[in-house]
This record gives sequence, C-alpha cells and structure tokens, in this order.
Amino acid sequence: MIGGGTGSFIGDVHRKAAAIDGMIDLVCGAFSSNAEKSKASGAALFLPEDRCYGSFEEMILKEIELPESIRMDFVSIVTPNHMHFAPAKLALEHGFHVVCDKPMTLTLEQTLEIESIVEKSGKIFALTHNYTGYPMVKQARAMVENGDLGHIRKIQVQYLQGWLSTAVEQTGQKQASWRVDPTKSGIGGALGDIGTHAENLMGYITGLKIKELAADLGRFGEGRVLDDDGNLLLRMENGAKGTMSISQIALGEENNLAIKVYGDKGSLEWEQENPNRLITHWLEEPVKVYTPNGNDLYDAALNVSRIPAGHPEGYLEAFATIYKNFATHVMAILSGETIERPDYPTVKDGVRGMQFIYAAVESDKNNAAWTTFKK
Repeated sequence: MIGGGTGSFIGDVHRKAAAIDGMIDLVCGAFSSNAEKSKASGAALFLPEDRCYGSFEEMILKEIELPESIRMDFVSIVTPNHMHFAPAKLALEHGFHVVCDKPMTLTLEQTLEIESIVEKSGKIFALTHNYTGYPMVKQARAMVENGDLGHIRKIQVQYLQGWLSTAVEQTGQKQASWRVDPTKSGIGGALGDIGTHAENLMGYITGLKIKELAADLGRFGEGRVLDDDGNLLLRMENGAKGTMSISQIALGEENNLAIKVYGDKGSLEWEQENPNRLITHWLEEPVKVYTPNGNDLYDAALNVSRIPAGHPEGYLEAFATIYKNFATHVMAILSGETIERPDYPTVKDGVRGMQFIYAAVESDKNNAAWTTFKK
C-alpha cells in the first residue's frame, strides 16, 4: 500500500475491503510521505519492520529484489490525486500490477502516459470506482447487455453530497483541504471527486460512452476555485440523451448517488443509499424489484452476492468486489491463464474519467457550450 497511514479514511477502507474475501494479504507499505510516520503506521498494522518503508521509491526498489514468492504482487495507491502518477509509473515500470484510487492522475497528460505504460508493460491496472461492485449494479448491467430494456433512450444520473456546504477546508479538515486545492486535486473539484463516479457508473451499466456534453459548474464555497456543484447535459454515442447533477454543497445530502436508465422496452432505477434494490418498469408488466440472491438474477449479480437474502451488503462489500475481481485476474496471470473480459474498472476507464473532467471544465469556461471528448 502507498498512502493510507494512521488516521486515513480511504486507506482503512481499502485494507478492510481487500481482506473481505480472504484472497489478499497486506505485506508491506509506504504509508506516508513522512518516513517516520510511514514506519509507525506499518508497525501499527503489525507488519514486519523490514517491510515498513520510508517512501514508495524505497518500497518498490527493495521489493523487486526479493524472491518472487515473497515480494508483493501489486501495489494499492490510496493517496490524494497529485500523488497517483509517480508511484503508479514506478510500480508498472518495475513489473508490479497497480490498483489506484480515482481519478487516475492529476492531469490528462499523466493519465495518457500511464495508459501507454500499462499497454507496454503488460501489467494490469484497476481503478477503484467501487460503486460498480454492487450486485444490483451488475444485475442492471447484465439486463442492458441482454437487451431486456431494449434500445437505451435516456439516462439520468446524480451524485449529491452536502459535506462542503460550509468552508470546512478552512477549519483544518484534511479530507476537504486537498480536494479544494487544484495543485492536489487537479482541474476538477466535485467533478473529479464524485462526477467521475457518476460518469463511470453510467458507462458501466449502459455500455455507452459520452459523445458530447454541456456543463454548467458552480463554485459556491467562499474562495473556492474548483467546482463544488454542477449540472450537465449529455449526448451519448448511440443517440441517447442524458443528464447529470453533481454537488458537494447540497445541504442535507449524504451520499446520494442514483441512476435511472430508460429503454424502449423497460427502465431501471438504482440508489447507492439503498443498494440492495433494483427497481424495474415494463411496458405491459408490473413493476419488478430485484434484490441480491433473489429470483431471476443473472450470474454477474449472483457471483458477487456473498451472504443470504435479506442480509444487506454495502459499501465495503462493493469495494471488496473490485479487489476480488482484480485478485482473480492477478492469480490467473500467475498461473499462465487468460481472462478475456476482466470485471473491474481499468486504465481505459481512468482515461475516460479524465477526458470527462477536462471536457466539462472546457464547456463551463465557454458558457456551457457543447464540447466533444478529445484524446
């Protein structure tokens, strides 16, 4: 692990999620840019002293010298955005697979460089868009792929939070302070933090890519230069229309990620705050609600439903699904096997996420003008 030291929210989430299915062990780490704090964090996690490193450079260079049976198989990068590129690049170039938090890097240029390195190295790269890990999201995707909803015409997606309604970054709140800082977050604020999740979820379920968008972004927090709110119109590659609403200043909202997909045969809706219910509507049939381990589920949903029906699976389990599918791919590679279609967000998703951020910022600068994706 790189980052995620003592007191880290997301580092702790990654460690718990990675451990859920019993497929992954944490064997070493560089948990802080401060060498002393890094080693102290490793000790608190009961790692051997010689596997608690003072920097990610030291970790990668020393781990590659260890026997293959002992050295780490992959790295998990759980740092703020500006610290994704360098460790990902070094790890890939030294033969290690990578799991990384989103968005992939600080800039689009860095993202494209990582994409190139992944392609040349033959290593695999996962981006933790964890919301795609829910069983009912996988059921929704399978239904669209199977043609159950028919031709997709309209998509509505939202991701609403209220935690930045006040200037908490001015109170020393660590999670807020780096997210409103363009040198650490990049050119997108809410766009990068939650907008990329909305874009990824929409693409994962429908299989459709955004062709053009028009973005009207807001900066309501006093002194903020990055967006903390936004409304977007979307034109999809198949002709479907879409809308996206994102906000971190929507007072009263907690983690309201939700999506509706409308086809010419049926429609579906799913909410992250009530993740075990997928509601569907049909032309001449009654409303049908799907739940994990329920009837008529596709294998994609059943395969990640870990516990009996009626027992809720949530955020950590969805996160764990990303790690489970990634670990399955790593083990296949170690065994000389091939997985044709790995089911986790890849470097390609990272590129699209950064393209989304850049296109939305460009559109907003031009009075919400329609903007095409560029690579």
